[in-house]
Amino acid sequence: MTFLNTRGYMLQKIAIVGGTHGNEMSGIQLVSNWMRHGIPGAFSDLDIDCLFANTAAMDANVRFLEEDLNRQFTPQKLSASPTCLEARIAQQLNETLGPKGKSDFDLVIDIHNTTSSMGATLIILEADEFHVQLARYVKHHMPEANVLVEDEKPPQEHPYLCTLGKRGLMIEVGAQPQGLLRADVYSLTEKMAEVILAFVQLYNQQAVPALPGCDAFRFIENIQYPLDTEGHRLAMIHPQLQDRDFAELDQGMPIFQHFDGSTEVWHGDTVYPHFINEAAYHKLHVAFATAVKTQL
Repeated sequence: MTFLNTRGYMLQKIAIVGGTHGNEMSGIQLVSNWMRHGIPGAFSDLDIDCLFANTAAMDANVRFLEEDLNRQFTPQKLSASPTCLEARIAQQLNETLGPKGKSDFDLVIDIHNTTSSMGATLIILEADEFHVQLARYVKHHMPEANVLVEDEKPPQEHPYLCTLGKRGLMIEVGAQPQGLLRADVYSLTEKMAEVILAFVQLYNQQAVPALPGCDAFRFIENIQYPLDTEGHRLAMIHPQLQDRDFAELDQGMPIFQHFDGSTEVWHGDTVYPHFINEAAYHKLHVAFATAVKTQL
């Protein structure tokens, strides 16, 4: 039994992007390898463009130079006069991959790394038929993978680069230190990219196998570190929470170890933290994000 692409819609033109953040090396290396040696032959029937997003940040081996590029792609920012380097880059990318809402690219795959222990995570921005089937296919071929759904707003309202395409998604793999490349993390990145492309081929052929539902995590909110009245941090991630991305967090379990020696516990409903102690969010005082478990 197979899933039929009843609308006959083909995903032919695909962009694979590395270097949206200039110190997230797995996507940079994968795109570099595919540019140099060619897209794997198994996907020769797809029209795939590989590109780097923020080459200035890549050269400096930093996440960004002025502002986070992956927060520049709202319709409002794309239509405004650019106020920083990354805003200018975003408008250039909108011309290359977009324009947003009217793109010729059927799918944009943006590759990221995290310092958090999230493993290989597929991030999708909607749970329609296409993305549900994709999530099931990825989980079937990568049981170790996580699926994160960020559909708290319509895809076109998200500020992410991947929203420039008709469809967009992100590959997020960790834990990997900023500016470094780990072989195990790179291998997971490459595998997920190839599994996604294999799914696209089957989707175009109307031959996606019928697969059972899979567990996924639906984003709720970001949790801030506790701060004093002057904005100084009062605590750090508790050792019992550290590195437990996508593990169940129940009421009464510790989340923060305060510098005065006290422990702060979780008071809400059961959630599944991720992006725990992410280095890129340090200046924003974001301790972790929460999600609920769902079925796709």
